[in-house]
Amino acid sequence: MQEELIIIPIVMGTLFIGLPWLIFHYVTKWKTAATITNEDENLLEELHHMARRLDDRMETIERIMAADNPDWRQSGLPSPSTEPTPTLENFDELLKKERHPS
Repeated sequence: MQEELIIIPIVMGTLFIGLPWLIFHYVTKWKTAATITNEDENLLEELHHMARRLDDRMETIERIMAADNPDWRQSGLPSPSTEPTPTLENFDELLKKERHPS
């Protein structure tokens, strides 16, 4: 009987004081959290515009390079090696070769 008298105020206090306090605490934290400002939006817009311009420039350079030398992309690639391409299937084999070179 004595324990019931103690538990009831604890439960009521938790429900009517603790729970609302917890909810309002996190709602306040959420509202004061950093959001994107107008300055941030302007910076993002400027960066987006700059990226578009750089992309256009790269396309122009690639067109000029292709007109001057159609094989320019292939000439910049390294020659194929005799080493097998690493895959999950041959990973153990490549690891053994690396540890014990012949």
